[in-house]
Amino acid sequence: MNLSPLQKARYEYVPKLPGMLRAGISEICVKDGEATASVADQDKIKALFPNTYGKNEITFMKGQNTSAAKKQVVGVILSGGQAPGGHNVICGLYDALKATDKSNVLLGFKGGPSGLIDDDFVEFDDAFIDAYRNTGGFDIIGSGRTKLETEDQFKIVTEVAKKHGLTAIVIIGGDDSNTNAAVLAEYMAANNTGVQVIGCPKTIDGDLKNEDIEASFGFDTATKTYSELIGNIERDANSAKKYWHFIKVMGRSASHVALECALETQPNICLIGEEVAAKKMSLSQIASQIADSVEKRGNAGNNFGVAIIPEGIVEFVPEFSKLIAEINELLAGANTEKFNALPDWDAKYKFIEEGLTKESMSVFAILPQLIQQQLFLERDPHGNVQVSLIESEKLLSALVKDELEKRKKAGTYKGKFGALHHFFGYEGRCAFPSNFDADYCYSLGYNAFMLIQYGYTGYLSKVSNLSKPAEDWVAGGMPITKMMNIERRNGEDKPVIRKALVELDGEPFKYFAANRDKWAVETAFTYPGAIQYYGPSEVCDLTTRTLALEHMA
Repeated sequence: MNLSPLQKARYEYVPKLPGMLRAGISEICVKDGEATASVADQDKIKALFPNTYGKNEITFMKGQNTSAAKKQVVGVILSGGQAPGGHNVICGLYDALKATDKSNVLLGFKGGPSGLIDDDFVEFDDAFIDAYRNTGGFDIIGSGRTKLETEDQFKIVTEVAKKHGLTAIVIIGGDDSNTNAAVLAEYMAANNTGVQVIGCPKTIDGDLKNEDIEASFGFDTATKTYSELIGNIERDANSAKKYWHFIKVMGRSASHVALECALETQPNICLIGEEVAAKKMSLSQIASQIADSVEKRGNAGNNFGVAIIPEGIVEFVPEFSKLIAEINELLAGANTEKFNALPDWDAKYKFIEEGLTKESMSVFAILPQLIQQQLFLERDPHGNVQVSLIESEKLLSALVKDELEKRKKAGTYKGKFGALHHFFGYEGRCAFPSNFDADYCYSLGYNAFMLIQYGYTGYLSKVSNLSKPAEDWVAGGMPITKMMNIERRNGEDKPVIRKALVELDGEPFKYFAANRDKWAVETAFTYPGAIQYYGPSEVCDLTTRTLALEHMA
């Protein structure tokens, strides 16, 4: 296999563990914390998880290992979208398992949760694992989006576990995947299968976090990757001095990625969906806000700039959310076929006009035709608009252009406006993990095995104090049920992990809000450059600006 010099060097990188995990497996003990309760809907969550609810948080410490010695056969899956560092979670899990007992076995089930159902797996050995240390991607065993949530699925997984003598299953995934892990853990406990289930927090979107989980893995690497690209574009904009770049970044349900990239690069504009929702901003108000920056800069001779747009911005706009809900209702059932059978866009437009309320039609009418048509593209499996397909960066630049033309006619705007569009998503999901993510993920995997060894189930592997050097990180575990509440999903009340949104009273947003008016007018760009893997610790082990601001001393 041909390897780049960086690949070869990264294979040799030795991830840093928290101090309490460095003593050796035989010298790691457990300190019990307080009993836990779910973040909301306590009675309902407790009733759904009678065997795994209310357990104590725990912390690992240096001390005599008191766990019962037994052979462990552990299964692991990668679930959901890729995030840098997933390979190192598996490597840390494998190393801890083998350090405890060479006869322990780690099975990797292929293609995500479906691998457990289909009994499609590989048994890891040293050579297999060594080829993936400190690398990006999920190609070690692949991933998938199958959900483990039905009794029939649980029965199949139980049979597969029994067939291979599994003592534990580790699910590496985001909020939905770890919700499934909690439900599977409850099933395994209720049916006395003897199989433990442990989760690991993954998502580049940054929305799987709380007072216990300070960061989901992959967020650090992905935002640094996007920030490098945004910084490059800023440098180009400041050189060419003739384009406004509208850059959409990952983050449908929360704006953590956009905010972090803004903190890293200081663009002229960054929209935060949570603020848009809180202020009940309309599309016209958003376009006007961006146009203000374009006008002031253009009138000063600076006909260029950068605007960062979170992927899910339109879902935070109340009037747009109402429009989408009405469209979903309009095309319910047989109406979809009726709509699709109409001969041309004019006929379809008339159908839409007759079916929407006056308020929603006024919003629909101001949209560029391209965006109007995107709202009626192929539906998702539930028959709803696929909001992720809407090119919101093009929508907003078109609305800004219309607003600027009005201002030019009024004589207030004297500049020139040309827009370019970008979407940074897949570029960050499989990047070589930063030293932070390489260390964090390896620690999560190593720690996951310690939870297994001590007999815990329904727990999330937890590593905290992340703004400090790795030596000072704190390893332990928390019951997944602590993060759960009841939400309405597909017409039913479901227990789910609550997504973490950008906190408008949090330090990262407050810092951004205090500086954005200046950034909107001045050319205050900063250029983070590429992720650094070798060199001074203050450069190579740098945490995200979000994490640093959240944990300022």
